[in-house]
Amino acid sequence: MRKLIIPTSIVLVVLAFLNAALGLYAGEAALALVALAIFVATILLLAAILARPKAEARRPAAETVSVAPATPSPNQSNAEVVNFLAILQEKGRLVDFLMDDIKGYSDAQVGAAARVLHEGCRAVLLEHFGIHPVREESEGSKVTVPAGYAPDEYRLVGKIRGEAPFSGVLVHHGWRTEWVKLPRLLRTGDNRLPTIAPSEIELK
Repeated sequence: MRKLIIPTSIVLVVLAFLNAALGLYAGEAALALVALAIFVATILLLAAILARPKAEARRPAAETVSVAPATPSPNQSNAEVVNFLAILQEKGRLVDFLMDDIKGYSDAQVGAAARVLHEGCRAVLLEHFGIHPVREESEGSKVTVPAGYAPDEYRLVGKIRGEAPFSGVLVHHGWRTEWVKLPRLLRTGDNRLPTIAPSEIELK
């Protein structure tokens, strides 16, 4: 609409001057026509200048696309724990031993199985962990727990008074690990935990 107002105003002014120039209206009539044309043109121009273009309609806010959460896959750490169990099962038959009901076996049979279990599982620990005692003293020795000790390295039992350092008798030397060398687990895309031990089938 604004684009039409300005040309129309110009045309009105031009026509008024042409009429006056060509003598279509004489004297005061011509002047009145020119004045009227200029007045109308001025009003139209002012209307065009003052008229603001309509504000663009606000674009609707982008719709939030709700993406369905992906099916949560088992935690990687859970899978690595299962993988470690698989190693203990492979080397020391740990899961077989713990999941079996040993009530029907004699102590000699359980002892023989435990010897195999101990040998295999110990080999796994020595291969994949740098395990050392927290305290080097012999159990039963008098020891001092220093101030600022790591809470996970000591379990204080008995009567605890005041603040460290504490003196007491070493009941168990504790264990800590300095390094871990477990194989990295390659996850499959089926969102399941790895198998501890495969089912063995003898084909005939």
